[in-house]
Formats: sequence, structure tokens, C-alpha cells
Amino acid sequence: MKPEIQVKVLSFGYKYGLPAEASIIFDMRFLPNPYWVEELRDHNGLEPEVAEYVMSSGEGEIFLRQAETLLSWMLPGYAKKGISQIVIGVGCTGGQHRSVAMAHALAERLAKAGCAVTEEHRELSLHG
Repeated sequence: MKPEIQVKVLSFGYKYGLPAEASIIFDMRFLPNPYWVEELRDHNGLEPEVAEYVMSSGEGEIFLRQAETLLSWMLPGYAKKGISQIVIGVGCTGGQHRSVAMAHALAERLAKAGCAVTEEHRELSLHG
């Protein structure tokens, strides 16, 4: 996958509103929530123990594979239409744990696949 398009993966919390700039939104509220684990609550999805917890059910890996397949099909189409940037929003309730971990993992996968990708965590910078 090497579309000539800039991809921004943006994590966010639904309780703070949808990101207006997002072209595509993925909802991570189906994954295990580290908020309910006392020793993880005050940490974020960029920390390995939180990311491991989010991925622990196996559903996170399935999501990543499916999202990578979908995006490898979609992004070249956007590029052919002259769209130069796509923002992929990855949300969870508060934007600290699940969305951050999955946005980071997705950005890494897209970068490995040859995409020009940046990563931003809206709630970590606004509320963290």
C-alpha cells in the first residue's frame, strides 16, 4: 500500500465530541477498557501495559488486520481522486486508553505498509 496521500491517525474521546476533521471514524468502545482496572486507570494507551490490556482479548488484533485491509483498498482511491490528506479518527469513551493504543498501533501498521502517516492524541494533549 503506497498511496500518495498523507494519513493522520487521531485518537479522541466521544465524551468530548467527534473530531470535525475526521474523514473516517473507528469506534473502539467494544474493546476491554483499562479505565476499570485500578492500576491502569491513570495511565494511557501509549504505555505498554495499557496497550497490552487493550489487545488482550484478541479483538484488537482482528480489528487492526481488518482496518489495514480496508484502508489498503480505500486510500489509493482517495489519492486517485486528488485527495491529499485523510484523517482517521479512532475513538473511545474518554480518549485516554483504547483509542490511544489502537490509533498508535494503526499508525505503526500504516507506516510499515509505506503510508506517509502522522499520529495525534487529542485528549492526551487537551485533557492529559
